[in-house]
Amino acid sequence: MKDFSELAHDRYSVRKFDGRDIPEEDVETIIQAGICAPTAVNNQPVKIWVFRSQEARDKLLTCTKMQFISPAKVIFMVGAKPEEAWVRPFDQKNYAEVDASIVTTHMMLEIHDLGYGSTWIGHFNAAQVQELFPETKGYELIALLPVSGIAEDCEPSPRHTQYKERNQLVSQL
Repeated sequence: MKDFSELAHDRYSVRKFDGRDIPEEDVETIIQAGICAPTAVNNQPVKIWVFRSQEARDKLLTCTKMQFISPAKVIFMVGAKPEEAWVRPFDQKNYAEVDASIVTTHMMLEIHDLGYGSTWIGHFNAAQVQELFPETKGYELIALLPVSGIAEDCEPSPRHTQYKERNQLVSQL
């Protein structure tokens, strides 16, 4: 693995894929990164679906306008089951979405570390996904992660390195 700071800064949302297939051992490595992600009280109220077949990916693509992901040979989807999540007792904050976001982030960083590209897709019709894929019912569907090689002419968005001022993001108490 690279230095984590370098990995975190280098990774960007890829919006142009080369359509390269992902070997099964790399798919498994990405899944393992999600499985080992920390979750509140280690409840792991998450599920990872792997869309590998062309038929499954084509059906999934009908649920989003983000058609630039179509060359990706693997699309992961992460969901959370709120009734299995830890709930903060002081205000009843349910951590299902937080846990699923941690899992997705671990997978996203592993994807980059393996040399592939991805982007977090939140713009999809979850109800339509659940109709097409009944096994996803009962979960809050959080993210799609398309995975493929990065096209040679792909570049990070100009916004990739635009950050708010430190004092807008950090307060010392």
